[in-house]
Amino acid sequence: MIPYGRQSISSADIDAVVEVLKSAWLTQGPAVQRFEQSVASYCGAASAVAVNSATSALHIACLAADLGPGDTLWTSPNTFVASANCGRYCGADVDFVDIDPATRNMSVERLREKLELAAREGKLPKVVIPVHFAGQPCDMEAIANLASRYGFTVIEDASHAIGGRYRGEPVGNCRYSDMTVFSFHPVKIITSAEGGMVLTNSDKLAARLSRLRSHGITSDPALMSEPSHGPWYYQQIELGFNYRMTDLQAALGASQMAMLDQFVARRHQLAKRYDQALAHLPPSLPWQHPDSFSAYHLYTVRLQQGDGLPGRKEVLEQMRERGIMAHVHYIPVHTQPYYRALGFAPGDFPEAESYYREALTLPLYQGMLEEDQDFVISTLQELLLGKPTPAGGRHE
Repeated sequence: MIPYGRQSISSADIDAVVEVLKSAWLTQGPAVQRFEQSVASYCGAASAVAVNSATSALHIACLAADLGPGDTLWTSPNTFVASANCGRYCGADVDFVDIDPATRNMSVERLREKLELAAREGKLPKVVIPVHFAGQPCDMEAIANLASRYGFTVIEDASHAIGGRYRGEPVGNCRYSDMTVFSFHPVKIITSAEGGMVLTNSDKLAARLSRLRSHGITSDPALMSEPSHGPWYYQQIELGFNYRMTDLQAALGASQMAMLDQFVARRHQLAKRYDQALAHLPPSLPWQHPDSFSAYHLYTVRLQQGDGLPGRKEVLEQMRERGIMAHVHYIPVHTQPYYRALGFAPGDFPEAESYYREALTLPLYQGMLEEDQDFVISTLQELLLGKPTPAGGRHE
């Protein structure tokens, strides 16, 4: 199968992990700090806190923002469920803001309208999580301006977007947010196998994030309720979690950072090939805002319905039968059974639902062979128009 996403692991990555295996530290050692410093330096953020997944990163970011029962978190319905679940983990209510059909990111206009109504009703959110869908940054300056006006915390879900840029600056610098979350799952831009990270420019938030990932304990005498009993002494001062990243994972992630720009550049090359080859076909191609430079985690098209065209389900199934692991990103979160039980219903966020009905994710990853991409293109053309492209055909 040609997967929709796949990690690229080099001999240097393997050597970095083996070096840790031969060292005295497998966890809670120096590799984690090196990885954190590498990402923070690349992005231009003051601090980075590595954890075992982006889901954990979202959770402790919400906790660090003091999100809890009686509060509300808003996010995009066009995302993976973790972007909303992190609010529920904290006991908060969750709501959604519909998407811009062009960028497929949270619509600033819908956000502004919803905030105006919430302000009148006294129901403003405590946290808003814009999601950089497919790697394209949201309009963060506009969201930051709304945050300043209405007083909510902004946590960027940049799980798709490390290596991307907004107005020429790296995603993750937290210029327009309080915290930014990255994912290092194997289908993302770089990988640490499993792993995530929270970036921030606040020393206070960084200290609390570090504490929350490790059981809520501290060895800092200034934070203890009584004098330290000795060099072994620690106190648990709040309820934290074991969300720590291992040195094995961190070594892999730090090694991958050396290839980040090259990986993103290759994804752009492949995306441009899709753009050129599919321009004459019925699908609506992903549009890139001029203020953004996407990390291109995903390449998603919209298959218009009607006019004798096959439906999305039929196209996806036939692509998989031919060895192409096409996918769909995402089922709108508010339509999931768990969120329906909380009162959400189909029709609540029509742009996200309209996009979902037509969405198809084509394979895109930095190690993808052009001959495999040509096979994806020719297969899609054959399914939509009844004939393959002359350049099509996969080399077995």
